[in-house]
Amino acid sequence: MEYYRDLFQNKKNEKELVMKNTYELNELLHKYGIREDLRSQFIGTCLLALKSGLMYDERMETSQIISGIEDKLSILLKDTFNKAEKVIILNKKVLDIQDIKSLESKNLINILNFVKEKILPFINDRSKAGQDILNLFFTTFNKYVGKKDKNQAFTPDHIVHFMSQICEINRNSRVLDPCCGSGAFLVRAMVDAINDCENDQCIANIKKEQIYGIEYEEKAFGLATTNMLIHGDGNSNIYQKNCFDVSDDEWKKWDINVVLMNPPYNAQKKHSYPIYAKTWDSNKKQDPSKGFHFVEFIASKVNKGIMAVLLPTACAIGGKNKDILKYKKKMLENHTLKAVFSLPQEIFYPGASASACCMVFELGKPHKSRKIKETFFGYYKDDGFTKKKNIGRVEKIIDGKSAWDSIEKEWLDLYFRNEEVPGLSIIKEVDYNDEWLAEAYMETDYSKLTENDFIKTIRDFISFKIKNGELDE
Repeated sequence: MEYYRDLFQNKKNEKELVMKNTYELNELLHKYGIREDLRSQFIGTCLLALKSGLMYDERMETSQIISGIEDKLSILLKDTFNKAEKVIILNKKVLDIQDIKSLESKNLINILNFVKEKILPFINDRSKAGQDILNLFFTTFNKYVGKKDKNQAFTPDHIVHFMSQICEINRNSRVLDPCCGSGAFLVRAMVDAINDCENDQCIANIKKEQIYGIEYEEKAFGLATTNMLIHGDGNSNIYQKNCFDVSDDEWKKWDINVVLMNPPYNAQKKHSYPIYAKTWDSNKKQDPSKGFHFVEFIASKVNKGIMAVLLPTACAIGGKNKDILKYKKKMLENHTLKAVFSLPQEIFYPGASASACCMVFELGKPHKSRKIKETFFGYYKDDGFTKKKNIGRVEKIIDGKSAWDSIEKEWLDLYFRNEEVPGLSIIKEVDYNDEWLAEAYMETDYSKLTENDFIKTIRDFISFKIKNGELDE
């Protein structure tokens, strides 16, 4: 029946068209004076209301349309955990903002019509591809926020997908993102788990009992709630709190076996683990462990299953940073380092400039207890994406096909086969004092090197030295 309904409504997946129209929509929002930092949440809220049957016409005032949107939100959040809190946050952070309230009704209607006519018809959200496009549409606005805030490190959607595949998420997975931001990992986990279901009860259980998110910052909490609602609920277990405040009873009840996370790299004391923060030197204003203490804390609480985490490459090196070395040691004492993937240099562009890697741990099994102690290291620097002005990093299309699709398959195949390929991967036994990066051990395929490769490597090396205070600018 759903197939025929989609056919009748002419719903189909048009990724490139949706991305083109998303750019036009962003220009429209700019024209109407809606701030960059409001756009993702505002458009997500409009999308939710439209998907829920929002009625409006040109005779209505802005306040009447907003009231209708509020009613749809309230109905959507019916019976959900901390409903009142979520409604208040969504209203306060979006619908009560002066930029929105002062919109002329004709302009608000233009925005709603644009989403209704140029976005929704080209996303069939009952299909996996449609869910992917829906997520890409929603998170695209975070890129525009990133232009303004260079500390934002929103995880790119294709890297989210890759990390979920690494964790082999299925209908039995119980997933946590303890620093969930806009909810990208939660949405991906929910979609992947649901794709493994064979009946409606399985899907309902996943949405209600198997996806957990924690977010301290109020605006990001609202984004995560909206993002999950857009993808068909699953917002029931998103909590606004500090991940260090989760009780032992909650940890036991949640029974997590998969962790996906991208922790803050420069957290202040008030956002960090209190016991650890007390050990900081008096002149330290930001987390000396670069986010590693978040990882170790969550790993100790979950203590089973698999964890995939994004961290700055500085965490894989350690060097003279005693805090990073301490947490590298603690992780190996209690957990297994399965893999580390070196990722593209500007993975968060146009947001944070941090160079990142993805670490994969098997939790609750000390590294030295393994019969095979080697770790897989991937040099995954080329993801087939290029920088594009006003948009961010976009995937290359070659002969009508995404370059990323074949690259991701190669990355995953190498990891799951535990295969060494010159220039791409190497398997090595390491301890906490060693570098956890492929670059330190990998054989180079010199036949593929060009002069530009040499120049780029020198520039990257100098940039890294400057960022780590080892060279003066």
